[in-house]
Amino acid sequence: MLQTEHNESLAAAIELSLASAMFRELGPDARGLLGVVAFFPQGVNENNVDWLFPTISDRTKVFDKFCILSLTYRSNGFIRMLAPLRDYLRPKDPNSSPLLCATREHYFTRMSVRVDPDKSNFGETRWITSEDVNVEHLLDIFTTVDPNSDSVWKACVNFMRHLYWHNKRLTILKSKIEGLPDDHRFKPDCLFELSQLFGSVGNQVECKRLLTHALRLWRQRGNHAMAAQMLYMLSKANRLMHLPKEGIQQAKEALGILESLGDTTNQAHCLKSLALLLRSDNQLDAAEEAASRMIGLIPEKGNQFLVCESHRLLGVIYQSKGETKKTIHHFKLALEIASPFNWHGGLFSTHYDLAILFHNEGRFDDAQAHVEHAKSHTIDSAYNLGRAMELQARVWYGQRRLEEAKTEALHAADIYKKRGAGKNVEECRELLRKIEKGLNNPVASGKPALNCEPVNDVISCAY
Repeated sequence: MLQTEHNESLAAAIELSLASAMFRELGPDARGLLGVVAFFPQGVNENNVDWLFPTISDRTKVFDKFCILSLTYRSNGFIRMLAPLRDYLRPKDPNSSPLLCATREHYFTRMSVRVDPDKSNFGETRWITSEDVNVEHLLDIFTTVDPNSDSVWKACVNFMRHLYWHNKRLTILKSKIEGLPDDHRFKPDCLFELSQLFGSVGNQVECKRLLTHALRLWRQRGNHAMAAQMLYMLSKANRLMHLPKEGIQQAKEALGILESLGDTTNQAHCLKSLALLLRSDNQLDAAEEAASRMIGLIPEKGNQFLVCESHRLLGVIYQSKGETKKTIHHFKLALEIASPFNWHGGLFSTHYDLAILFHNEGRFDDAQAHVEHAKSHTIDSAYNLGRAMELQARVWYGQRRLEEAKTEALHAADIYKKRGAGKNVEECRELLRKIEKGLNNPVASGKPALNCEPVNDVISCAY
């Protein structure tokens, strides 16, 4: 064996293990199982073998034997395989492996569960945080080998929705999605979910471009409800890009469509966006009126998430009107509603808003407490961690803890840079210039202005 070429000797060594009595005793599915482990970059999650391989009896025992034979190894909860073994054992044609195709369907079925923070099973959908690399690889391969499959593209939509709620990041599937023909059944859905991922990492320019494309496709198909959703989401993107007048026009157009359709729940969502846009345009009384209309449309039961968001919205508006007591009252109501559900996005945003409020009033100790709470709710979003770290730097800058502020701002800028959030990077650089100026002029004093958007939208965008 050692006298043969490298690749041939490697294959011979692997085949010796597969020909052993111990391996043959594992049954006819053993090699197929190895092929599945080899296919996935992370290997197979030990906690998920029951739902991934329900037809394999003694599956735990089989994986134990794989490790004994040094065909696999365990690491951080996954059953993994060394690269040379992966190259040799993974299926050259994924469709030729019945076990891999069955595993794919199990993933697709699990992703089909609606991700809704108002539902009791919301926490169960967090499984994607440990499996996202595997699922993304699965979709990347099958969108290539089976590009006309509706089930594959539907799973792609569901995957991005899971990422948006539980692991905010971009995806390598972007080029494949944009490369779909405009008449492809799932292209507008894919464009929409992709736009939300870009928005979740702070790239509103790309978010707006994708939404505009999706809006055109839905209008061509005559789907008024989905066109209204795109208009609503465009209004959000324009607000975050500091284009309130364009956003107000889009929100009102979407609201008119939803009123004609009798869709009160999504009218409430749209009124939230309109209220925030009016606030951005300094039309504070009109913003308060829109928020009050929103509350009147929310059902009394079964929509706690939207109720929570309505209180946070009123807190933001009263903050702009300088009514501090009302601001704190509504923010605390939002925290009381969100805490039992452990809604990390909403809890992060409300603590973040309170930290800004106290920072602007010079109450740095109170601001510090809420920054720490906000950081504890960034587990699903590196971008939000960057925002919390930037705000932490601003609090320390206000306290003249300049060295600590510099270190924190550098970390925040690094996070933003890795996620393509260019505007946030520039804001961090501006803060760093102020910190450096303070370090070079120790006698300087005074409270810095907080140059960041005090609102972070974390609302359900599913229609």
